[in-house]
Amino acid sequence: MEETTGSDRGVVNELCDALRYLGDASYAILPKDVAHNLGDLKKSFLSTIRTLIDKDIEWVDARVAGGDRVREEWQQKCRNKAEASGPEPVGDM
Repeated sequence: MEETTGSDRGVVNELCDALRYLGDASYAILPKDVAHNLGDLKKSFLSTIRTLIDKDIEWVDARVAGGDRVREEWQQKCRNKAEASGPEPVGDM
């Protein structure tokens, strides 16, 4: 991979600064109390999304663990069935 040169980092920093300024300006055009309320609303929304994502991750982990348990049950049933039927006869061909 190519390393970024100093001039590339300067351009990236300038772009980041420009985007940061636009973000600041988007709140600066609002009255102070409205800007703070909007910021609180957005943080609350993002916090709710984070909570939903965490719950979804927990759900996936539980399903994977449940799948492991069911797979082991199936394997045990197959072993029990094979042991109960005894060795398989060798047939003439």
